[in-house]
Amino acid sequence: MAGKCPFGGDRIGGTLGTPPTLSNWYPNRLKVEQLHSNGPQANPLGDDFDYASAFDGLDYAALKQDIKTFLTSSVAWWPSDYGNYGPQMIRMAWHASGTYRIADGRGGAGEALQRFAPINSWWDNGNTDKSRRLIWPIKQKYGSALSWGDLMVLTGNCALEIMGFPTYGFAGGRHDAWEADTSTYWGPEVWDPTGSPASDSMVTRDKRWRGQNGDADYDLENPLAATHQALIYVNPEGPYGKGDPVGSARDIRIAFTRMAMNDEETVALIAGGHAFGKSHGMVSPGEVGPPPEIAPIEAMGMGWQNPEGTGFAEYTMTNGIEGSWTPNPAQWDNSYLENLFGFEWEQTRSPAGALQWTPVDPTAPRTPDAHVSGRMNPLMMMTSDIALKVDPDYRQVCEKFLGDFDAFTQAFSKAWYKLTHRDMGPRERYLGPEKRNEDGLLWQDPIPPLDHRPIAEGDVAVLKQAIVAKHISRSDLVFTAFSAASTYRDSDKRGGANGGRLALAPQKDWTVNRRTVPVIAALRGVMTDFNAKHAGTTGVSLADLIVLGGCAAIEQAAFAAGVPVTVPFTPGRRDTTQDLTDVEMFTWLKPVVDGFRNYVDDRYEQIAPDVSPEAMFLDKAHLLGLTAPEWVALVGGLRVMGANHDGSAYGRFTDQIDVLSNDFFTVLTSMDFEWKKADDQGMTFTLDDRKSGVTRFQATRCDLVFGANSQLRAVADVYAASDGQARFVRDFVKVWDKVMMLDRYDVRG
Repeated sequence: MAGKCPFGGDRIGGTLGTPPTLSNWYPNRLKVEQLHSNGPQANPLGDDFDYASAFDGLDYAALKQDIKTFLTSSVAWWPSDYGNYGPQMIRMAWHASGTYRIADGRGGAGEALQRFAPINSWWDNGNTDKSRRLIWPIKQKYGSALSWGDLMVLTGNCALEIMGFPTYGFAGGRHDAWEADTSTYWGPEVWDPTGSPASDSMVTRDKRWRGQNGDADYDLENPLAATHQALIYVNPEGPYGKGDPVGSARDIRIAFTRMAMNDEETVALIAGGHAFGKSHGMVSPGEVGPPPEIAPIEAMGMGWQNPEGTGFAEYTMTNGIEGSWTPNPAQWDNSYLENLFGFEWEQTRSPAGALQWTPVDPTAPRTPDAHVSGRMNPLMMMTSDIALKVDPDYRQVCEKFLGDFDAFTQAFSKAWYKLTHRDMGPRERYLGPEKRNEDGLLWQDPIPPLDHRPIAEGDVAVLKQAIVAKHISRSDLVFTAFSAASTYRDSDKRGGANGGRLALAPQKDWTVNRRTVPVIAALRGVMTDFNAKHAGTTGVSLADLIVLGGCAAIEQAAFAAGVPVTVPFTPGRRDTTQDLTDVEMFTWLKPVVDGFRNYVDDRYEQIAPDVSPEAMFLDKAHLLGLTAPEWVALVGGLRVMGANHDGSAYGRFTDQIDVLSNDFFTVLTSMDFEWKKADDQGMTFTLDDRKSGVTRFQATRCDLVFGANSQLRAVADVYAASDGQARFVRDFVKVWDKVMMLDRYDVRG
C-alpha cells in the first residue's frame, strides 16, 4: 500500500473526445453543432485575409514553371513513373475533384478536403498522400497566396500540358478548409479503415443500392454519387469485383451522371485520363500498412506503407491492378482508344490478385516498365475500360473520338475543366489569367452581364411604393423573396436570387413555389412600367424586384411590431434566360423537405423513410451557411410572416398577422401550452391551452425542433425573453440580408 495516492484517481481513462461522446450515447440527436464546423477559430489566416488579392499578386508564370520543373525532377523517396510525375498528379487532381455530386453540391476540390479524413484515407486515394508531399515545396514557397485546392488542380493542369495536352483553362479561387469534414454523408456502409485494401471492409456497397446491378429498379441512394464506400466513383474491377463490363457500364453511367457528367463527358474523362500513366498492383494488399489517418505517429501522416522491396517504384501498390493502358504513358495521343478497340481482351490477374484484362493477341503493342530500363510489359485494361466498348451508347462516343482525335481532345479539355471547376460556382469567383468567362458553358449557370445602370437609392424608394401599390400581402412578398434566394447552396455556390430563375423552369413549376406565381406576375408589371419610364438609362431586373419586395414587406412588419428598421438592399441582380438554364441540373435543387417554408414532399415517406424532416432541415441550414442563432432567428421571422409554402397556419404562433414579433418564441417556450400529436406518424401537432384544453396553434416537426432541441432552445430563450423583441428584429434583418446576398459574388468577391 506504500506510495498509493490517498485520494485515489490515479488512473486516466480518456481525454477530450474519447468515446463515449454525445453521438455514442444519443446517436439520433440533431447535431446542430455541425453548423459551426470549419469556423473562423480553425483558420490560421484570420478573417481579414484576402485570398483573391493574394492570389492575384502571384507571379503566375513563375508558379507554373516551378510546377512543370518539379514534374520531371524525380526524388529518391518516391521516384516518378517514367521519369514524370504528371500522371500521378493528374490522378491527385481528378480524385480531389471527383468527389463532387450534383444532388447536394458537396464534394469537389474546392476546400482541398483530400488532405483530411475520411477522404485522405479512402482506399481509392491510396498514395495521394505522397502526391501532396511531393508538391509541398511549391506550396511552402508561395505560402498563403496559393491554396492547396488551387495548387492541386493547377498541378494536374500543368501535368497535362507537359505531356502535350492543350488544357482549356484554369481558374483559381478555391478556399481551403482547416479541419476534417465531419458532417458530409458519404454513405450508410460501416467502413473499417483497419482492413486491408482488398477486404470487404474497405470497399463496400451493400447498403447504398436498391436491387442488384441489372434489376429494373436498380438505384443508388441520394445524395451519393460513388458506387462504393471509400471509392471516388466505380470499382475498376466491376460491380462486386466480378469483372462484368456490362454491369460496370451501368454503374459508370449512374456515378458520372450524379457527378453532373453526360455520356460524352464521361467517355472523354475516362479515355483521356487513362491516356496517361499506369495502375499499381505489385504487392499483396494484405502486406500494405494502414491509411494516413491511423498510420503510426512516426509515419508523420503518410499511410499505406509497403514493406515489400523498396516499398515504391516497381514495388508500388495502390489499387491492386498493374500496368499501363498505352505504349507511351507520358504523352497525349489516341492510343488508349486505338488499343481498346483494336484488340480483343481477356481477363487475367495482377500480381496482387486484382482482376484486369490483357490483349489476346501476343503481338499487341507493349508498354515500357515505369522503372526497370529495357523491360516491356503487356498492355492493361480495367473492367471499367472494357465497359466503354460493350455499352452501345458509350461505344458510339468512343467511335466518334477514334475517328476525330481533335474532337476527342476538345471534349476531354472541356470535360476536365468542368470536373475541376464544377464546385466553384459563379465565374465572379474565378481568379487568374487563364480563367474562361464565355457564356457557352451551361454548367456554370450563366447570367448575362448588366446592360443598364443599376437603380439608385431614390429609385429604390419609388419602387417600394410601386410594389406596395400592387396590394401584394407582406407574407407573399417575403415568401417569394425567400423562395428565390433559398435555392442557394454554399457547397457548390449554385442557386440564389440572382438571375431571376424563380420565374423560369423548373423552379416556377415546383409545388413549393406555387405561391410565387401571382407575385411574380405583379412584379413584372412594376418592372415593365419602371423600365419603360427610364428606357436607355436606369433599369431594374425582376431578380432585384423580387428581393426588394421582401425587404419592403419586412420593414412594414417591423414597424408594426414597434421596431422600425431599414432592411439593407444591394441592387445589381440580373435576369437570365430559359436558354441559359439547364433544367435537368436545376431540378436537383428542388427540395424534398424545406423546413423554412414548412414544406414536405408528398412522397417523403417513400423517398426518405429513415431521415427525419428536422434532419433534412438542418442539412438545408448548413447548405445556406447559417449558424444556429441565424437559423433560429430566420425561422422565427418567416413563421410570424406566414411564409409557409401553402399559406397554412403551421408554426404561425401569433395573433398578429404579418407583424415581425417575437411571438413564435414566446409561445414555443411557454409552459401554458401542451403539445399533442395530430397524426399517427408524429408529423403534425396541436398546441393546446393547458387550462382550457382549447387548441390554439398547429405545428410540424420543423416548428417543434426549435423547442425540443436543447441547443436551438437555448437560442429561442434569448428571443423569447422580455428584452428579446428588438434583438430578434435586428438579428432577423441581418440574417435575411445574408441569405439575399449569398450568391452576390459580383459585389462581395
